[in-house]
Amino acid sequence: MAEQKTTPATILSAETIPADLAIEARKLVHELSNSLEVVVQTSYLLGTLGLKEPGSDWLRMLEDGVRRAMETNLSLREFLKANSQR
Repeated sequence: MAEQKTTPATILSAETIPADLAIEARKLVHELSNSLEVVVQTSYLLGTLGLKEPGSDWLRMLEDGVRRAMETNLSLREFLKANSQR
């Protein structure tokens, strides 16, 4: 039997995030998404340069950080959606 991965979106409580707080949090998450998009695009463009060591190592570090930040942002969006009034 496959084990279910627990994410912030699957941790639901009896309480929901109040609408005014959820709206503000969604605005902040949206702004974070916009900022991350700049970093994602810059990372992609740097990847087209064919960097040599140590630059290629730094690029891999950047790409890993970008991937984790995007996953965290998505989890936060899912959490807000699941725990706030629509």
